[in-house]
Amino acid sequence: MNDISRRALVASLAASASAASLLKLPQKVRVCIIGVEGHLGEVTEALPLVPDLEIAGAAHVTPAKAEKRFPKAKIYGDYRKMLDELKPDVVAVGNTNGERAEAVIECAARNIHMLSEKPLGITLAEYEQVLKALGKSKSKLTTMMTMRAEPSYNALKKIVEDGALGEIVQIDSQKSYKAPAEGDWRFTPKLYGGTIPWIGIHMIDMMRWLSGRDFVETWSIQAVKNYGFTHGMESVTGSVFRMDNGGAAMLRMDYFRPKAAPTHGDDRVRLVGSKGIAEYMAATGVTLMRHDQPPEAIKTLPPKRHLFVEFLDHVYNGKLEPITWRDIDRGNRITLLAKQSADTGKVVKLA
Repeated sequence: MNDISRRALVASLAASASAASLLKLPQKVRVCIIGVEGHLGEVTEALPLVPDLEIAGAAHVTPAKAEKRFPKAKIYGDYRKMLDELKPDVVAVGNTNGERAEAVIECAARNIHMLSEKPLGITLAEYEQVLKALGKSKSKLTTMMTMRAEPSYNALKKIVEDGALGEIVQIDSQKSYKAPAEGDWRFTPKLYGGTIPWIGIHMIDMMRWLSGRDFVETWSIQAVKNYGFTHGMESVTGSVFRMDNGGAAMLRMDYFRPKAAPTHGDDRVRLVGSKGIAEYMAATGVTLMRHDQPPEAIKTLPPKRHLFVEFLDHVYNGKLEPITWRDIDRGNRITLLAKQSADTGKVVKLA
């Protein structure tokens, strides 16, 4: 076989492998975007993986912002007009926290499937309205719990599922972010709703998912410490959760990560079990320490997941949902109750 034929064969095999990895849907799927404030990379990253997927429209109160993010989509200032005209199959809800419940309820009334930012409401009363709307709808919904897609956290999940840690009795976690830029929507309380609901929900979901444990009680605190760049938002929080086996899970968060830091966030998780300890931080990666073996740095990680692709596979091909509804519901409910604890200074039961 000459070099030209060999190159042609290699290229053909590579193309076949790539095609095999693409998600095939039974129909063309039109997606519309409501708001451009969230983790909408979940949608744009799905485009090359799902040939039948199209971003048809994007709406934002400042249309130019939507056009900059989605230049090939039809742009609107009113998302209801967009839904009326384009009649999408799926909507990605990426607006501010305070506007989210209204948009989710509107899409549920139209029986449109949704990939939504979280939380689904910024108060328990608002969240109950969302649940009521979803209960009457044919819509399927998943949330942008993007940490579940990351290889490092999936490596931790595998360690736990393989039994290497035994029973998880303690979790320690951190989210440290750079403060938003001047004029950001998060400086407006009615749009933000709080630091525990906005970033805490990620780690609350992650701690439950990684450990396989539920939380039954919480005591949380929060503080507004401005120093000239965080304004009225809660810049420091701490939450303790009692796990269903009596263990303790802790979450600390801040908006004081230095501007010169190499990444926007510094997330950390440490899982303590009866047989060992596993942890992740960007500086050291995933490490595993067991009682009967030397410490181990986990070098081979699972592939990155694509939650929106998995959601489309669930909706149109009947595959398993990327996040169970119980996890979505418990994550939202526990987060809002942790915020209630921080607001009242009281221990709150997580029924």
